[in-house]
Amino acid sequence: MLVAAYVAFAFLLVICIGLEFSACRSKLTGRSCSNPAFLSFQVDYYQVYFLALAADWLQGPYLYKLYQHYHFLEAQIAIIYVCGFASTVLFGLVSSSLVDRLGRKKSCILFSLTYSVCCLTKLSWDYFVLIIGRILGGLSTALLFSAFEAWYVHEHVERYDFPAEWIPATFSKAAFWNSVIAVGAGVVANVFAEWLGLGPVAPFMVSIPFLVMAGVLAMKNWDENYGKKRALSKTCTDGLKCLLSDRRVLLLGTIQALFESVIYIFIFLWTPVLDPHDPPLGIVFSSFMAASMVGSSLYRIATSKKYHLQPMHILSLSVLMVFFSLFMLTFSTNPGQENPLESFLAFLLIELSCGLYFPSMGFLRQKVIPEKDQAGVMNWFRVPLNLLACLGLLILHDSDYKTGTRNMFTICSVMMVMALLAVVSLFTVVRDNAELRMPSPAGHTEASSPEL
Repeated sequence: MLVAAYVAFAFLLVICIGLEFSACRSKLTGRSCSNPAFLSFQVDYYQVYFLALAADWLQGPYLYKLYQHYHFLEAQIAIIYVCGFASTVLFGLVSSSLVDRLGRKKSCILFSLTYSVCCLTKLSWDYFVLIIGRILGGLSTALLFSAFEAWYVHEHVERYDFPAEWIPATFSKAAFWNSVIAVGAGVVANVFAEWLGLGPVAPFMVSIPFLVMAGVLAMKNWDENYGKKRALSKTCTDGLKCLLSDRRVLLLGTIQALFESVIYIFIFLWTPVLDPHDPPLGIVFSSFMAASMVGSSLYRIATSKKYHLQPMHILSLSVLMVFFSLFMLTFSTNPGQENPLESFLAFLLIELSCGLYFPSMGFLRQKVIPEKDQAGVMNWFRVPLNLLACLGLLILHDSDYKTGTRNMFTICSVMMVMALLAVVSLFTVVRDNAELRMPSPAGHTEASSPEL
């Protein structure tokens, strides 16, 4: 398993570099950013945001291993995970309103503080302290995915008066470097935890300086801004109206909720499935992130002018790939007949599918669900189904129940069959809908680049 992890990581890294190099060459003829004020503004945003992302990704590879190192049973670890994820979902419901009222800059600084405390709780062997830490981690995650982007959009449009068409250029670059940071974070975590022999708590301690620097830079370089006050009840009511009035929204929301639930269960299960075979967890994590990065690159290639595949087709393929991977896992995790290499391959396919899925879903969601209703619509799907996934973990993943892991993958397979049926129904509904297609090559126009 040790050799397989390093070989897979090296292979995927080479593919990533090749695909990105090819993409860069194809962009050489395009116009590049040359507006110095805009570039300076991007740097102010990136230096804080990337530090926050690095701190977040560093904690991914060894979280389960840390709890296992403290001799907690699998059922106890599941409860800690569920507390953290439930807090992410619940805080996610109110995070936008909280950020708008408190202020985006203050919210980013609050993120740095709460996540630093979350990391410090990992030094404790006390079960209750660790649960509190995961709840703080849930709050921090909700702030990470709401405060930073909201701050940037407001500053971009309101304070600097840059064209709104330039916003995707910033977020596209941020998405690319997010993947690079995730890959690198796994390697760094592996170095501290295993190569230097500092144990699974080391990556969490390494995260703290990144969080402190992010908070200090935000405090020093960012201006404060606020958003409009929005009532949660009105957001959910508007989302329900949108949901009931458009079948496409219902089907798309169902697909996203089912997919997210399965991915959460995968995040919990990959370590206990592979760890008994002594893999380098940081390198395994980096391999997962590299596979996801390959998927994102393949999406860009597939939807390019050369191949011109539609996001709806890629969404269907990604859901089918996850179902196939889960089907593999029901056999490779059979008690007494475990096959770690097959399980590792299936996990890589799931991550590759994620790289295809998320940009496809993002494109379709933007076209189908009005922006003002997106949060409300997803609340009706994400919360109950993800809490259902948490309940499934608590019930089935008992350390004394040897077939619990296999049963969870079987349930996930059933969920993906439901997602496939929703995809087929959505495909039937939108088959002749030109709005959900990528622009044709003949009508393709280059987006304006920020320049003087």
